[in-house]
Amino acid sequence: MSNRVFVLNPDQSPLMPCTAKRARMLLTAGRAAVWRRYPFTIILKVASGTRSQPLALKIDPGSRVTGLALVMNGKNGKQCLWGAELAHRGMAIKLKLLARRALRSSRRSRKLRYRPARFLNRTRQAGWLPPSLMHRVLTTLSWARKIDRFTMMDSFSLE
Repeated sequence: MSNRVFVLNPDQSPLMPCTAKRARMLLTAGRAAVWRRYPFTIILKVASGTRSQPLALKIDPGSRVTGLALVMNGKNGKQCLWGAELAHRGMAIKLKLLARRALRSSRRSRKLRYRPARFLNRTRQAGWLPPSLMHRVLTTLSWARKIDRFTMMDSFSLE
């Protein structure tokens, strides 16, 4: 399966994704220009019709990798037009926080001056998530919004 190319009208409204071959032909003929490198998106120089078919974004969350697939319900069944995997940085974020904690601990354990006790700042806000999990949620959400901006998406589902 090769990914389709996202297509935008000159007013930046989304059109149906096209094949890579059609995108190359439009680019070499000068009828389109590259809008974004990843996900690869072209913008037409002359407006086109806005025929749409039902598209759905399917999200499969995981601890290390989240899968994204743009699926079209056609007469031949479901067809995957675009797919990607988001590799999460959860462990890297955790290691950075541990290093920061070690630096703070060594700084606080030195016998330099009197430090007043801290005890009233330990509560967390409602809906708080650890930074590694919050990163996973925010990157998945930002990619879903990006795909929604480049396609005429009807629905999305989360496994």
